[in-house]
Amino acid sequence: MLRFAVAPSGFKECLDADAVATGIRTGIRRVVPAAIIDTIPLIDGGEGSARLLARSTGGELVPVVVTGPVGKPVDSYFTLLGGAGPRTAFVEMAAAAGLSLVPPDQRDPGATTSFGVGELIAAALDADVAKIIIGCGDSGICDGGAGALQALGARVLDADGAEVGRGGAELGRARRLDVGGLDPRLSEVDITVAVNPKNVLCGPNGVARCYGPQKGASPEQVEQLAAAMRSWADTLRQHCGIEFAELPGSGASGGLGAGLAGGLGARLASRFDVFIESSDLEQRLRAADLVITAEGAIDASTALGKIPTEVARRAKRHGKPVIALCGTIGPGADTSYEHGIDAITGIVTGPVELADAISRAPELIADATARTLRMLLVGRTLRAA
Repeated sequence: MLRFAVAPSGFKECLDADAVATGIRTGIRRVVPAAIIDTIPLIDGGEGSARLLARSTGGELVPVVVTGPVGKPVDSYFTLLGGAGPRTAFVEMAAAAGLSLVPPDQRDPGATTSFGVGELIAAALDADVAKIIIGCGDSGICDGGAGALQALGARVLDADGAEVGRGGAELGRARRLDVGGLDPRLSEVDITVAVNPKNVLCGPNGVARCYGPQKGASPEQVEQLAAAMRSWADTLRQHCGIEFAELPGSGASGGLGAGLAGGLGARLASRFDVFIESSDLEQRLRAADLVITAEGAIDASTALGKIPTEVARRAKRHGKPVIALCGTIGPGADTSYEHGIDAITGIVTGPVELADAISRAPELIADATARTLRMLLVGRTLRAA
């Protein structure tokens, strides 16, 4: 009897990881009705993580209205985790400053702000928590976390001692960080920022150059933001003595990792150490005959610490074959083969409007899974013959 491990990420702005896993399970059942299917929906701290954690831990989603990335109020939330241990809040930064909250015609990472993330942290403090975990991913910002610090009472000052405005473009003027007005409760809680360690603040692989174009930056603006991140790294180093320019995880969510570590003393931790390992993933992959993972897009960035390659890397320790499903196959997708993925399948088989693909995503995922398994079973029959 075939045993499957289904370990997907969510599809950004479409389905959370739980819904993707359900679609894959449906497709498997069509072809192998008696299969043993172990579904392991995974989060990376990005969009949908708070809701999934609330369900999986028996926790509570707490609604909060915060300042969105373009400066307008948005309905947001954080999660009070269930289970034993210290009272813990999970803050999904994408719920306050995610790309999905930035209208397409306002996607300007020089202007968008993480201010709402700071407001979410303050709301978590109001809930009398002992620990706060901040999940990074799917951001629509590039402000180095300065906005979040400003919301919590810090001041980012220019050379003349005047406060700089919100947004990444303003960080080019930053020269000093004044934390005298920070919420005093911050010193009483443990703050962990779950990051992709491969995201760094500055340099050729810095956050502005790698992710600025996805957030709407022109080539000229990318370089302006890269210079602003360099200025912010200098300001943080002057403030706390730590060089954040190429520190692993410093560039997470438009530099939020650096800002919270430098301004609040938060600990940066690999998101896979924080989220994935708690799911007993390794043991469950070892028991499977076939591993199926998924993400909205498979491209060159997939190999840079995203869920499909993290799953594949672990599966390969046990010699397990890995299939990755995705909404789109982008440039550089072939690099994923070097990191343990054996085959990539796009769920869309022909031209389709984006809105239609999103509305039909569960059906498309199930169809693609079934289609792929039928081909695998044909190959198995040929080998047996």
